[in-house]
Amino acid sequence: MLGGIGTALDLIFWILSIIAFGMSAWALFHALRTPARAFAVAGKQTKKLWTIILSLSTLFSFASAVGYFGIGLGQLNIFAIAAVIAAGIYLADVKPAVGDSGKGGNSGPYGPW
Repeated sequence: MLGGIGTALDLIFWILSIIAFGMSAWALFHALRTPARAFAVAGKQTKKLWTIILSLSTLFSFASAVGYFGIGLGQLNIFAIAAVIAAGIYLADVKPAVGDSGKGGNSGPYGPW
């Protein structure tokens, strides 16, 4: 019975690690595509700093995800949790702020006109 619980928990943690990697990779991809000027206009940290933070976040979350196959860190740990927090902060706070900085002023309630 105990082996079944351990296997189910391993599967859940592996799925969470894959989700964390996807979230970190998505945040990194967005940060790389966003112009550096947008970060300054939005009043956020520099693009260079966010790129470094999100690169490390993606690296640690990837290492945690493949760790279940005996290659990486092996399990969810403090680095994987920090990676999720960093990517979450970027996606919840920075991404909406820098995304709005490139919009023009001639848009109506249903889009540009």
